[in-house]
Amino acid sequence: MKKLTSKQYLIIASLIFGMFFGAGNLIFPVHLGQMAGKNWLSAAIGFIISGTMIPLAALLALAVTRADGIFGLARPLGKKFALAFLILVHLTLGPLFATPRTATVPFSMFSDHFSKGMQPWALLIYSAVFFGIVYYCSLSEGKITDRVGKILNPAFLALLFIIFLIAAIKPMGATSSTQASADYLAAPLTNGFLQGYNTLDALAALAFGITVVTAIKGFKIKEGKETSLALAKTGAIGFAGIAIIYLILVALGASSLHYFKLSENGGIAFAQIAHHYLGTFGEALLATLATITCMSTAIGLVVAFAQDFHKRFPKISYRTFLTFNCLLSFAIANVGLTTIIAWSTPVLMFLYPLAIALIFCGLTSKFFNNDPAVYKFAVYFTIIPALFDGLNAAPSIISNTAFAKAALTFAGRYLPFFSLGMGWLTFGIAGYLLGLGIHLYKSKASSRAVELAD
Repeated sequence: MKKLTSKQYLIIASLIFGMFFGAGNLIFPVHLGQMAGKNWLSAAIGFIISGTMIPLAALLALAVTRADGIFGLARPLGKKFALAFLILVHLTLGPLFATPRTATVPFSMFSDHFSKGMQPWALLIYSAVFFGIVYYCSLSEGKITDRVGKILNPAFLALLFIIFLIAAIKPMGATSSTQASADYLAAPLTNGFLQGYNTLDALAALAFGITVVTAIKGFKIKEGKETSLALAKTGAIGFAGIAIIYLILVALGASSLHYFKLSENGGIAFAQIAHHYLGTFGEALLATLATITCMSTAIGLVVAFAQDFHKRFPKISYRTFLTFNCLLSFAIANVGLTTIIAWSTPVLMFLYPLAIALIFCGLTSKFFNNDPAVYKFAVYFTIIPALFDGLNAAPSIISNTAFAKAALTFAGRYLPFFSLGMGWLTFGIAGYLLGLGIHLYKSKASSRAVELAD
């Protein structure tokens, strides 16, 4: 059995690290640390589970099922469901949330230097230039970004580690003495897990994970067990690096409460921390590097969006999808980072449980011969409670309506773990076990029929 060399392991691990950690991943663990306060460690563990372990599981599910992405993995649920899920995930990773966020995250790192009245105009100009460059670079399907990423991502990480080093030498204060928000006093682990949804990395793994699988096969690793084993090892290395950074960032956010109050979003929080340790020059340098790395990420996202949709709908050109994505991303970016996060949360509370159910089915598919019945029961049982979880996380303009209040009262009364944002969990497990039972029954019935025929 051919194995990867140590150098090849590091190459794939660095590819995984580069794909899943960017400037945008900084802001959520820092803000989580501020909200969790003295309970930061429990919250960080929850965040790491959903922010690193589930994306790794998604990569493994693609390898086990030999699927070519979201559509292939969801195919046992039927073509229509697979296409609908693919569209929802790509819209989330594309113009609705992730792509606009690539502009608003670096902007939030220096937005406080503008007056409140000037900030909307500054964001308008900044995002117009940002997405103009993204559009221009993406016309050639993003080939320019490889060199940019190889040079600037290490520079960005180097600056980040300088902040970590200074923070270790001169900490802002003890994390054990900072106050936690109400939600993090009661259930820090669960809330940390739900905050990990904001990274979007489980969805990104389903959409782009085939790149990693293909890279492993490029080293002449055969399909099947060898690929899965190599992916598990390289993924563990890559995501371990991300998990360590997350842990430090959460702790850094918790300790920052000694100097700063709870911020509106993680971008502002990280900018305050950077200014505290590096001064105005360091803050400006960080914002510049974050802008360029986020721009590189945005190019990758819009190219993948346009390529995938052009592949599914070939009558519409690549450039048309690209133009649509960039214009809509520009428009949505101008509502601001805090609003984007607020509106993305209910969508993620709905999509993530479906993704988790799909990933788990893919991982265990060998045990039930990829029987569509197991997929259908597991995922369909998850949909309704996930809708309730999404409604519960919606902004007040939706959640305070009479219909929403009645629906949430019903869910709170009859859905286990709904108050924790995990109303889908028991239903998903029950659906999976029911589907598995039906598969076993069908297998036994088929065996008996063969025996009788003999």
